[in-house]
Amino acid sequence: MESIQATGQALGSQQRTPATLSGRQRFVAACHCRPVDRPPVWLMRQAGRALPEYRALKEKYSFLELVQTPELAAEVTLQPIRRFGFDAAILFSDILVVAEALGQRYQFRDEGGIELEFTLNSAADIDRLEVGAVIERVQYVAKSLGLIKPALAERTALLGFAGSPWTLANYMIEGGGVKEYSKAKGLFYSYPQLFSRLLEKLTRAVTELLQVQIDSGVDAVQIFDSLGGVLSESSFAAASARWMKQIIASLNRQVPVIVFSKGTHGNWDELAGTGAQVLGADCNVRLAQVREQLPAGVAVQGNLDPFLLSTTPEIVAGETSRILREMRGTGHIFNLGHGVPPDAKLENIESLVAAVRSFR
Repeated sequence: MESIQATGQALGSQQRTPATLSGRQRFVAACHCRPVDRPPVWLMRQAGRALPEYRALKEKYSFLELVQTPELAAEVTLQPIRRFGFDAAILFSDILVVAEALGQRYQFRDEGGIELEFTLNSAADIDRLEVGAVIERVQYVAKSLGLIKPALAERTALLGFAGSPWTLANYMIEGGGVKEYSKAKGLFYSYPQLFSRLLEKLTRAVTELLQVQIDSGVDAVQIFDSLGGVLSESSFAAASARWMKQIIASLNRQVPVIVFSKGTHGNWDELAGTGAQVLGADCNVRLAQVREQLPAGVAVQGNLDPFLLSTTPEIVAGETSRILREMRGTGHIFNLGHGVPPDAKLENIESLVAAVRSFR
């Protein structure tokens, strides 16, 4: 394993084109819709399965060991920065660290997929969740960030993240990942008071995790509302957006908050109303049209189709350039419309980054 201490020097050698701004400066400026020399670029799930250096680590350690061991989490976070020189690094972690910090531990099934230690089947199960223990139980996150921050040496932005209360509720009620998420919706419609009791706990826990990351020096945090699209347009505000708004309002922060809500194409007003400085968009919308629907001063992030990373460098470069042309101006962070898929080709990620770097 390359030493983390040596990473600062390694990152300097990865700067392939001259830039007026550092990656960190570029990213923060774009979050605030200030002028930049070019759009910043990072990718959701940029660390992990697509990288051979990650797969080599995965042969020695379990996913949970990688997440919960600060030295290993730092190493995995830094791997894509060394290889591709992204403008931002995002902590290698998992949204279910919140569930575990509340006392609902999780693991990965032998046949694949996430499995929680128990499911939330009753009011008693919800009462078991220990909000008061969250900060102590996520200290490994703070330690990981403490190793990553100096390795980036102010050249690269550092992002923290958490899952949204709505998305976490779905996993915790279902007991893991499932084909169709329905139980949380059932709780929302049929038992609204119990739903609110759960979401209040999750909102506090997510707020505390994000605050730990902010206090550890991240430059921005992202809330992943990955299952926002499970909700109808009419129920999204009450079931998801209101809780994210509460989190953002509760943070003692000086950093931007990004909200990525997958599949919620009819709820841009509610998403802007959360108070997020940046809104991410999936690949099923035209990003330029999204920007037209948002208030001035709200930046947008996205939204290349992740599938294209399994095609050719030429296709990736063409579609990347199309999005960049349509989004020319301030307040755009280039990213995918969801995470890097496991079968992404390294040459395609390189083509994407090169296209962004050469855009003026």
